Amino acid sequence: LVIDRLVSRPSSKGRVTDSVELALRMAAGLVTVMRMDGSTVAYSERFACDSCGISYPEILPRLFSFNSPYGACSECDGLGHGMELDPKKVIPDPRKSLSEGAVAPWCGRWQSYYLAQLGCVAKHFKASPDTPWNKLPKPVTRAILHGSKVAMKFVYEREGSSYRYTRPFEGVIPVLQRRAKEASEKVRQEIAEYMTQSPCGTCHGMRLKPAALAVKVAGRSIQQVCHLPIGEAEAFFADLRLGERQRKVAVPILKEVRERLGFLTAVGLDYLTLERSAATLSGGEAQRIRLATQIGSALQGVIYVLDEPSIGLHQRDNERLLTTLKRLRDLNNTVLVVEHDEDTIRAADHVIDMGPGAGVEGGHIIAAGTPAAIAKASDSPTGAYLSGRRRIEVPAVRRQRRAESIVVRQASGNNLCKVSVEFPLGLLICVTGVSGSGKSTLVNDTLYAGMAQTINGTHHQTAAHAGIDGAEHIDKVIDIDQSPIGRTPRSNPATYTQLFGLIRDLFCGLPQSRARGYKQGRYSFNVKGGRCESCQGDGILRIEMHFLPDVFVTCEQCQGKRYNRETLEILYKEKNIADVLEMTVDEAVNFLSAIPKIKRKLKTLQAVGLGYIKLGQSATTLSGGEAQRIKLSRELSKRPTGRTLYILDEPTTGLHFADVDRLLKVLHALVETGNTVVVIEHNLDVIKTADHLIDLGPEGGSGGGKILGVGTPEAISELASSYTGKFLRPLLRAS
Repeated sequence: LVIDRLVSRPSSKGRVTDSVELALRMAAGLVTVMRMDGSTVAYSERFACDSCGISYPEILPRLFSFNSPYGACSECDGLGHGMELDPKKVIPDPRKSLSEGAVAPWCGRWQSYYLAQLGCVAKHFKASPDTPWNKLPKPVTRAILHGSKVAMKFVYEREGSSYRYTRPFEGVIPVLQRRAKEASEKVRQEIAEYMTQSPCGTCHGMRLKPAALAVKVAGRSIQQVCHLPIGEAEAFFADLRLGERQRKVAVPILKEVRERLGFLTAVGLDYLTLERSAATLSGGEAQRIRLATQIGSALQGVIYVLDEPSIGLHQRDNERLLTTLKRLRDLNNTVLVVEHDEDTIRAADHVIDMGPGAGVEGGHIIAAGTPAAIAKASDSPTGAYLSGRRRIEVPAVRRQRRAESIVVRQASGNNLCKVSVEFPLGLLICVTGVSGSGKSTLVNDTLYAGMAQTINGTHHQTAAHAGIDGAEHIDKVIDIDQSPIGRTPRSNPATYTQLFGLIRDLFCGLPQSRARGYKQGRYSFNVKGGRCESCQGDGILRIEMHFLPDVFVTCEQCQGKRYNRETLEILYKEKNIADVLEMTVDEAVNFLSAIPKIKRKLKTLQAVGLGYIKLGQSATTLSGGEAQRIKLSRELSKRPTGRTLYILDEPTTGLHFADVDRLLKVLHALVETGNTVVVIEHNLDVIKTADHLIDLGPEGGSGGGKILGVGTPEAISELASSYTGKFLRPLLRAS
């Protein structure tokens, strides 16, 4: 359609504008200009190339968000990864044969049917189902896992009936993939155990559509910038060079970006990448990110409340955090910090010391004032450690290592630089280094995951490494982390430590209970019989408020005791089972001292500093540190084998100086029985008492992942390149 013909002159500007607008409207945003020489030039309002046919959507902010359907990769919905069946999880033990259950997902309800199928496949390829998987020919294993197009004869006999058919074998993995799409939620969860996370095949983990990734600033796409550690991203935006027109648009945006990156660096998070998933952040890291947001707001007259912001921080990074908190204070704000860290306490303007003990023994203000005043308070446990009247001593003699050791070879997960590390057995080993230096990757993702696969047969996903030697010296590996001991109010310290079963046995054996024919189930609030049916043993009732949060009220029938009237009539020393569950550990030790099995478990809870918690206290009310110590007490109550590897990640989180002292005695007791304890820790009191240190660094993120030194604390303190050694040196000299 020809819209206009004209000779271009200054006076014809208005006519040209009208003609172009009409052409764009008539041709849906496309117009062609033909010159006098016959050549043409195409113009378009759309982000499209008339020659190659490639088109792009309009460039809007939502195009760069993987949370928006407009920008998210259509294959993975912006997650950047998918779940795929992992052959290593499908065949967890290649030493087993098909008849011994080498194919783990097919060892269940239909095992006989599946074994018959696998036997027919092996027979077709002239192989034996009794041959170990790792010795079967490749064509056989390939056909079993991925299927075969060749028709095979199948015979299956059951309960006198015989089923015969000929067809191609679908393959274990295709069958599981099909069932994962078609089956119930329960079956999908079972199949998920054999899956592993892998990058999306379309976006290759970038999470965005190609159109978003094609837009670049200084040669980098938005995802390439987000892949940088915060420290490197800060340098990228600081050095960004833009043209005059671009600068006018970008100046206010760059100002905000640079300030926010600076705040994150100030709180010691320069090693994190901008794309880091929130689910992988520790509690301390998440708290410091929120703190950086508040610094950026520059508010005044605000009360900030922080609960242990030093969690997961090395002493070097802790200095940065304290500088940031003082900066908030200097903006005319009040900063209220709940903290056990000595440096933070000494940096405070005013200290309020609570105590003297924990639980029912606490709740009093022991002292208040400057750190110097607290140190002089005679009845303050905190002051005793600040002044040096009490302290955790450095061992006079370090334990000598045994000949056996576990060696992790060429670990390269996350930021680890193909490091090989030896963990000598029979020692308290402390893995140290600045935040983000690779400690958790080495210990949790490589050592524990690899050992758990070998010894316990778990399906843990292991970080990249060449192998682990020395597993034969260990009979079990236990990770004592800070995850909850239960996620419902029904879980409590008594149930987790298996103490509740012993208490129920005690009440079952009472004459009045036996006369009524009460069994152990009578004293369980999880089954019908002895529990209160009004609240079904919860002790509380949930009232749904629809658009408001649910409200929980005490059950009127049992008054929160969880049991019915008949069950509560059975008394031991004038106490019913509900009264016993309401006791603290310290109270229960005296009350139940006549039963050795119960007393031993209670003593272990006391040993880890949990004498103040109630036996029936809901698991949902316990802190991470308390949950970890309950798990530790459960291990202590077991008969020691002397060949156990214990792994703990920052066990001093939430612990006072006195609690750290008590915890160290427990850890050393585990080592004294021949076990090996590996601890990831920043607390210098733990580090200085360890037998062997493995120090990583020198920095966090891409600047870390190297072994700076191994050996005794004294050896690490002499390393000039070690930040841990720098802070450790004065403590060792003072002792």
